[in-house]
Amino acid sequence: MLPALSHVDTWIFDLDNTLYPAKADLFALMDVKMGEYIQGLLGCDPVIARETQKRYFMEHGTTLAGLMHHHGIEPGDYLTYVHDISMDRLAVDEALNRHIAALPGRRLIFTNGDADYAGRVLERLGLGGAFELIHDIHACQYVPKPDPAGYDALCKVHDVDPTRAAFFEDMARNLRPAKTIGMTTIWVNNGSEAGNHDHHPDFIDFETDHLTPFLARILGE
Repeated sequence: MLPALSHVDTWIFDLDNTLYPAKADLFALMDVKMGEYIQGLLGCDPVIARETQKRYFMEHGTTLAGLMHHHGIEPGDYLTYVHDISMDRLAVDEALNRHIAALPGRRLIFTNGDADYAGRVLERLGLGGAFELIHDIHACQYVPKPDPAGYDALCKVHDVDPTRAAFFEDMARNLRPAKTIGMTTIWVNNGSEAGNHDHHPDFIDFETDHLTPFLARILGE
């Protein structure tokens, strides 16, 4: 194990664009669904719907959080609708799966999506049994990363010592709260939309453009 990570006993992974390449672009499929949902909700055209979607994403962390804040929507219906997408763009990365299985200690998912959707993604990636638990948007009371409350809840509810945890995430801004509470942070800088927003080296310990070779390197393979 790379010495700088030898203290880690809990490995926490974001889901989308972290455990699979951003070029798979599942978000393009969800963008369509979100646009349809917003058009129906607001009675607006596709251009206004997309502008609203992207503004809420940047201002509130997720489009859902913005819709809840400004329009009081019911989150369950929204999540079911936008996550009803095909997983055909995803492929199994046997080397990645082997490296994840080799990490010593606990392995967790921390996502702004919901557990049902995350489970479908993990199954498609061949990682259905690789993680102890999924800490999702429901567990965060619909307050998404990078709000610190979700990180605190993850640690308290699941008995995680943040000073012995590493967090892998494609959105740089989501690493700031992790670093603040003592986690080792790894930015998977692989081209996610707005992935470099609010980036600063002070809260990023490691950076990689591809998770598979990074895990191989830290494992000494």
